[in-house]
Amino acid sequence: MKLSSVLSKESFVNGIKSLGKLRLKVNHSSILTSSALLLIVFLAFTIRVLPLRWEIQAGAIHLSEFDPYYQYSLVKRMTEQGLLSPYWPTQWVDTQRWFPGGINMGNSYPALVFVAAVSYDIVRFLGFNIDLMAFLAMIPPLMVALGAFALYFLGKDLGGKPVGLLAALFLAISPAVITKITLGFFTTENVGIFALPAFILFFLRAVEEERPINSTVGYSLGSAAVLTYFVLGWGASYYIIDLAALFVFVLLLVKRYSRRLFLVYGLTFGPSLLFAISTRTEVGPAFVVSSAILPVAGVFVLLCLNEIVNNLTSAREKFMFIVAFVAGIIGSFIVLTVTGFLGAIGAKFWVVINPLLRGTNPLIESVAEHRMSTWGSIYYDLGIAILFFLVGLFFIARNLTTKNLFMLLFALTSVYFAASMVRVMVILAPAFALVAAIGIVSLSKPFVTLLKEPLRLTGKRKALEHVGKEFSGAAIFLIFLVLMTNLAFSPQSGGVPIVYRQAYTPVTITGGSMSVAPNRPVTEWFDMLKYVNDFHSSSTVVVSWWDYGYWLSILGNVTTLTDNATINTTQIENAGFVFMANETYSMNMLKQYGAEYILVFVTANYQGGWVDWAGGDNGKWTWMAKISGNAQQRFIDNNFIDKASSWQNETSFGSFSNTTNAWQWNNVGLNSTVYELMSWGKDRWCQVNGVTDPDAANVTQPIYFKEEFFSGETLTPSDSQSSYSGLVPLVCLYKIDWQKYYQDYPNA
Repeated sequence: MKLSSVLSKESFVNGIKSLGKLRLKVNHSSILTSSALLLIVFLAFTIRVLPLRWEIQAGAIHLSEFDPYYQYSLVKRMTEQGLLSPYWPTQWVDTQRWFPGGINMGNSYPALVFVAAVSYDIVRFLGFNIDLMAFLAMIPPLMVALGAFALYFLGKDLGGKPVGLLAALFLAISPAVITKITLGFFTTENVGIFALPAFILFFLRAVEEERPINSTVGYSLGSAAVLTYFVLGWGASYYIIDLAALFVFVLLLVKRYSRRLFLVYGLTFGPSLLFAISTRTEVGPAFVVSSAILPVAGVFVLLCLNEIVNNLTSAREKFMFIVAFVAGIIGSFIVLTVTGFLGAIGAKFWVVINPLLRGTNPLIESVAEHRMSTWGSIYYDLGIAILFFLVGLFFIARNLTTKNLFMLLFALTSVYFAASMVRVMVILAPAFALVAAIGIVSLSKPFVTLLKEPLRLTGKRKALEHVGKEFSGAAIFLIFLVLMTNLAFSPQSGGVPIVYRQAYTPVTITGGSMSVAPNRPVTEWFDMLKYVNDFHSSSTVVVSWWDYGYWLSILGNVTTLTDNATINTTQIENAGFVFMANETYSMNMLKQYGAEYILVFVTANYQGGWVDWAGGDNGKWTWMAKISGNAQQRFIDNNFIDKASSWQNETSFGSFSNTTNAWQWNNVGLNSTVYELMSWGKDRWCQVNGVTDPDAANVTQPIYFKEEFFSGETLTPSDSQSSYSGLVPLVCLYKIDWQKYYQDYPNA
């Protein structure tokens, strides 16, 4: 072929025409669907970055709540000392926390922090200079956006594009998800919000009978990969593992067994659990023989049994095999139990399964997100869409295909566990979104069909169909109105859209850990953390209640006894004892740790010249009393306190008065260390600002705790009212006067 013919005008035109054949085939429907999906994903992200308003004013982006700082410390070490540094060659034990024993940071879930560290290194390699904390703070909104994207495809498989879009929208604006996964909330829930719908999507596609075997294997391995990420990223992976096992077990009961199901089950759980137990983290070999994971092995054995029995021809052979099989299972279970290889489920997981157990563990109950959900809180999170959820359950139950059977189990179990513990609302959110979307689409479908039918111009039939279309339009408008009432007006939150109210709040530390959204960043905690960072060494031991441990150790760079990891119940009980005992007994405990400072956080409420208690440790001391009261006998036996002065719960320190609608401290309560430290801090603010303290008669200057630095002491009443709605946050740091103590007790 000559070069001239190749470069001719005709060849060039033909080449352009052939390129036109490569264009994507799109239609109006696909364009609208894609645009809607992109808008939903964009909404899922942007609504969660609304707290940036306060962060920009504060001059830096911070993490929210407390637990994210645990993950932050891991990522920080990975980026500074290597990706495997917390786990290999030796596990990192951080003695700056949970002093003196420290905390084994290598005994943690690595998936989230590993991906975050790798992503941050890539961003820095590309030349972007971004603060690590700011980078991690943006990951939660991104994970919800990815979760909404995955949920769309799952919903599409279950009921078509409308179900997928509605489900993605409901997840994007779910108040339950916004509460737990928003700007700065860099916790393990980030893993679940994406991995949960992604795993279900791959797993259900894998078990489809009409799918080619190559596709089945691919989706099985995909579900195994997502499950591995889930297991290595979040303790709630127990739920999805057991849900899948329950689903397969039910399929066996209803006689829907197939070799494809056997293949999918093995390819999904085999590689994922094998890889998980090979890691040197909280997930190890004991994970497989834990009580929560054994059902997976049990269902696999049943699948093997079913396959073998189906291939046996003689009834006698089948009977003998089943008897031997059952005997072997019982024997194995007994051996595992007796030898101690059968692992137990963690306390907080048992509390989810049996919520009645929480009454015996005040430490679990003291965490707000670990408490039982009330019907009021469930309605507050889900709203009137609960009606569509119930309708969706009806339509799913009346058509129990394999996928619908899974959704029914998913919906019912997630509702039970979410009612058992507030934190598990994050797991209910995807199930609720899917089922409510199915309910809306199924309810609307007959009316939409009537509206699409062409109008027939024949006699009376014309009038009847015209009325039918009007009725259909009214029904669809009513459904739309109900949804808008839930999403746009939200009567359960006083008319303000709950989505907006939940999203447009500052991260915890920027909001000063107060109950209101301030008009500007609350600087009191920042000032305190800067003070301890600037004027104290990292080995300085500061005692506080465990809520503030992460802030003090990671941001303040001092040594703490407790934090939100709650790994040592005994040490938390001891911290509670320090605060609830009188000063003498408290010092006896503090000397065990060589503590140098003690910190309390109290919020006062200034309204019209009147100062009252509002929050902080004043709302937490009852849990200090209950948790330390659990160890009453231990404190007596170890001579930390005598029996007459000991306590079991908060009732030893006073009682609630229905007359004043406030707690009335008795003499024991007024002499407790926590009351003395809180009341002295509040009274000092009143003195500095010329405000009368109504509790001044009960204020006693501490003997062994000297004022070191009170952050918030100089906040004026006018500033508190204009910026903090009248609340006065006081972070009070006291220096422990050991010299005075040993003068009074030379033999201590």
